[in-house]
Amino acid sequence: MSDGAAGREMKDILSEATSELTARTARSDTYRDAAEHPLPKPEAAREIITLLRQILFSSYLGRAEATGAAASERISEMLERCAELLTDQIARSFRHDCRRQHDPCDRCVGRAEGEVRAFLSKLPEIRDRLEEDVRAAYEGDPAAKSYDEVVFSYPGLLAITVHRAAHELYAQDVPLLPRLLSEIAHSETGIDIHPGARIGRSFFIDHGTGVVIGETTEIGDHVKIYQGTTLGALSFPSDESGRLIRGTKRHPTIEDHVTIYAGATILGGETVIGKGSVVGGNVWLTRSLPPGTKVIIESPQLKYRDSGKVTRRPHVPDFQI
Repeated sequence: MSDGAAGREMKDILSEATSELTARTARSDTYRDAAEHPLPKPEAAREIITLLRQILFSSYLGRAEATGAAASERISEMLERCAELLTDQIARSFRHDCRRQHDPCDRCVGRAEGEVRAFLSKLPEIRDRLEEDVRAAYEGDPAAKSYDEVVFSYPGLLAITVHRAAHELYAQDVPLLPRLLSEIAHSETGIDIHPGARIGRSFFIDHGTGVVIGETTEIGDHVKIYQGTTLGALSFPSDESGRLIRGTKRHPTIEDHVTIYAGATILGGETVIGKGSVVGGNVWLTRSLPPGTKVIIESPQLKYRDSGKVTRRPHVPDFQI
């Protein structure tokens, strides 16, 4: 502790720190608006995720023992609560975004109600997509013993469940909340999918930890990717003032029936991985692949040390792609 602080009362230090932090926040042009205009609440976003999972997998999660009329009533109750939370959090998102750009308006709640109605009408289609994702995980992973195991325990399914909901809100131009939902899933699964990414049917992420899928990524149907895969940007174009140019296609396109193994990195908005291609583990790609291409890195030379003697020989992988 410094000599100056040692002789001072704690209450004086707290008072000074409070004054300094308050003054610096007031002067900031970075996040001052967050204090003035309420943001969506993370705890509400977490409850929305829980409710959506219970609604979309109603026979597995929540009150799974309910059947018949009781199950229908339970789904109705959860939908009502979900609609209430979504309306409040989307209104907060609109209001914050609105006040950052111009004077406050009175239309945020009405806009939010309209977006919630549009979103809820899409839930049956989202449920159908997720059923295909569950089937893709079961059929694509020999370790999966049942569909039940996939629903209950696979982090990839949790991540894609949240993404399919967040993407619809993103497509409806709802600010803030879609990214908050996605980052909650990211924190729980280690899988980072931007809500703007477009993902087709029967999508399976095996294991999942370290997967990154950027905002403008486009993924076709029946695609399977493994842990550590990055679908990212090759570079970030800037304008004459050095500011990033937003809204451009920065991330790759993955066509139907592609498999991407662990640790692969595919970068660039013009990069297209053609239909039916296979990308091996740890491959780094910044160029397109024609349909049906298989690409692996050259086998490394390994050192084996036995009783002080070092031998070198190429590593021969025990798998084929």
